[in-house]
Amino acid sequence: MSATSPRATKAVIPAAGFATRFLPVTKAIPKELLPIVDKPVLQYIVEEAAAAGADDVTLVTAPGKDAMIDYFDARADLDNALKAKGKDEMLAKVKAPESIAEMTAIRQGGAKGLGHAVGRAASHVGDEPFAVLLGDEWCHLDDKLLPRMIDLQSETGGIVLALIEVPDDQVSRYGVAAVETTDADDVVRVTGLVEKPALEDAPSNLILIGRYVLPGSIFPVLERTEPGSGGEIQLTDAMETMRANGTPVHAVVFRGRRYDTGEPVAYLQTLVELATQRDDLPGFNAWLREFSATLD
Repeated sequence: MSATSPRATKAVIPAAGFATRFLPVTKAIPKELLPIVDKPVLQYIVEEAAAAGADDVTLVTAPGKDAMIDYFDARADLDNALKAKGKDEMLAKVKAPESIAEMTAIRQGGAKGLGHAVGRAASHVGDEPFAVLLGDEWCHLDDKLLPRMIDLQSETGGIVLALIEVPDDQVSRYGVAAVETTDADDVVRVTGLVEKPALEDAPSNLILIGRYVLPGSIFPVLERTEPGSGGEIQLTDAMETMRANGTPVHAVVFRGRRYDTGEPVAYLQTLVELATQRDDLPGFNAWLREFSATLD
């Protein structure tokens, strides 16, 4: 595929899960709206998509998670109350999510796996390339992972994944890629994917993270994909089918800043790390140093 091929301008965010690791709070509040101080995880992810030019965003949701799309809607009553009180700075923050991206929501219709969730966006995406961003992690905008992936997909076609290197003792917890080097230092050719291998069976220490740029041709493959691991339709299975049938699969090896909120400890680490970088939380860093000194 030539460099003049269309770039992905649409993004899909699968966000229909129960988030059982965060129960009971996620019974009422979507995990994707858990706050990083005063800004929800989902806003960071939508901002990442929009900053890469994928500002047509489809949220794949489930019953009880309508608050996710509500968050990006206007609230005239709140706007008017803030205006009346002269809280212009707060008003600007409240209105900011409305203009980040064009948001669409579609229900998944049952917990049938990541592949099924992505496939539900077929009617909106069509046959165009598109990005998939999982709803519990994001990468720092300045490190430009998603723009790099979209650029690469427009050059190579096929599938583009994101990989990070992890210590050997973490390999068995993730999907791991078998790879070949290319002329670009940060790009590899993917020759296979192994889900949670034992260390001695792992083809590398490069694991998949929740960013994909996919061709629209994956949708009919997803329709034909049978349930796999956990009885669910797996996106990895569909990608492996395409790879085996000749679709090129490349990956960007990411060495920048990634924030994970997929389980409670990682969420707390991200919350604290980003809180320490803010200058509008006076006294927090000093308190944290003092409190840390009391820990064993």
